[in-house]
Amino acid sequence: MTDNKWNLKTTDNYDSHPASETQEIRRPAAERYFDSPVMAKILRDRGLTTPAEAQKFFQPQLSDLHDPFLMPGMETAVARLNEAMGAKERILVYGDYDVDGTTAVALVYKYLSQFYSLIDYYIPGRYDDGYGISNHVIDSAAESGVSLIIILDCGIKANDEIAYAKTLGIDFIICDHHVAGAELPSAVSILNPKLEGSTYPFRHLSGCGVGFKFMQAFARSNGLPEHVLDGFLDLVAVSIAADIVPMIGENRIMTYHGLRRLNNNPNMGLRAIMKICGLTGREITISDVIFKIGPRINASGRMQSGREAVDLLVARDANDALEKAQDIDRYNQDRKELDKQITEEAQAILEARGEINSPKKAIVMYNENWHRGIIGIVASRLTEVYYKPAVVLTLTNGLASGSSRSVQGFDIYSAVESCEDLLENFGGHTYAVGLSMKPENIAEFSERFERYVSENITAAQLEPVHEIDTDLEFSEINLEMLNFMRRLNPFGPGNQKPVFRTLNVRNAGSSKIVGKQGEHIKLDITDETGERTISAIAFNMADKFPLIEEGKPFSIIYTIEENKHHAAGHPLQLLVKELIF
Repeated sequence: MTDNKWNLKTTDNYDSHPASETQEIRRPAAERYFDSPVMAKILRDRGLTTPAEAQKFFQPQLSDLHDPFLMPGMETAVARLNEAMGAKERILVYGDYDVDGTTAVALVYKYLSQFYSLIDYYIPGRYDDGYGISNHVIDSAAESGVSLIIILDCGIKANDEIAYAKTLGIDFIICDHHVAGAELPSAVSILNPKLEGSTYPFRHLSGCGVGFKFMQAFARSNGLPEHVLDGFLDLVAVSIAADIVPMIGENRIMTYHGLRRLNNNPNMGLRAIMKICGLTGREITISDVIFKIGPRINASGRMQSGREAVDLLVARDANDALEKAQDIDRYNQDRKELDKQITEEAQAILEARGEINSPKKAIVMYNENWHRGIIGIVASRLTEVYYKPAVVLTLTNGLASGSSRSVQGFDIYSAVESCEDLLENFGGHTYAVGLSMKPENIAEFSERFERYVSENITAAQLEPVHEIDTDLEFSEINLEMLNFMRRLNPFGPGNQKPVFRTLNVRNAGSSKIVGKQGEHIKLDITDETGERTISAIAFNMADKFPLIEEGKPFSIIYTIEENKHHAAGHPLQLLVKELIF
């Protein structure tokens, strides 16, 4: 296990020009923020060098979304969809069983079904069908008269299956965002901003985001009001947050407006999940999506059937939606218990194998009895705890199938690809790859995977390093700063929440242990100027309380949060990430 390391970002010497109080009232906030060296640095670290650029960042406009027809293959895709609808062909909307796939299927199906009735959707079973498209699903589609399949968030490597579908008279439109193989499938059209040579201006769309662009183009080609699609942006925002794609460019625009939709008039299924989570009447944030809404949608595909998640997201009756949300919530409870159990088993196995503090640079684990729907989470847990690339496999339909996760800066896709001759199938991203192989290949895969990682990973990539944006004095933390934090939302990769450090702080006298099991610290602290006392919460750091109580000086690393329970107290508090003595 590795301790956190913190690096202070380089600080440029930005000029600041304090304005008079009268000017402060009249000048736009985007201008005032550049008067503060701290806020100016945070903006410039995001490439925002002028008030005009900052204002555009603070208020993303849907009009700034790119023309969907800039995506190669879009005209062909729209023409084939129009042809199918004009000829009354049967259409199947097909997608992956995770959050991105199910939201994508819900969006495309729900939008098109407003105009067309010969359309249905299908989510593969993680255990019966496996990842992606399978021949028996294609056979079933052919038997029911389907001649066009729109496949979302998967399909980019389904060369054999799509070639087989063509022999049965079924065309495919692929809407994917995963890395393509050397050869592309013989689909009618492939919409994927990551394709080699793609000229689309933004390459980081989620699978649901690609589906949204497809529907944008369909609406435009048929003279339909595009603003109607704005009502589906809550689904896109959920997919972006859950799939952890960069929160920049089009993703930031769609998430910004999708969160507004979540807070004002959400999809009926999402509204039901929010009710189950106790989020009704509260402001929904990206954190709520990542930690509460997304896991429940995901739990459906992990524990039971991803189709149930789509059933929920396309529900038209509030009572029906609530009943489905309650089922999904139960799946999530089961998922949590299995997650804890399997993670503990995996750690015990690593300890028994002597790998906890071994020089090995990667983790590969196989247990044929582990639950297929949980092992991706377990791989993430192992990567977080031991800070090594991790592959976790279980037995599914006769194959060792599973997931891998990586550490910051290391391309695990290339590592898995280096063992391609041992694999039956694989696909994914730089930091997460799904894979399957014959069980007899596991030993050789483990050896070769370890060798590749050892030869290509750097020492720095094996140590968790977190960045501090800048040092602050407590006197600089005020309501203007809190408002600035709000306007930087939504946060995510490429636009992380700013992290601050204050040196030489001390207990102001009223810090105390809190929590049901006395595991947290409620801090009241002052910095070395002694001019101000501020509140902070340090979760799971109670072991450091004796040092605080002794009056020892320490450094605090934190984010600035709104204190929603402040009542008559201060409306902000610090959320502690590290206490350093």
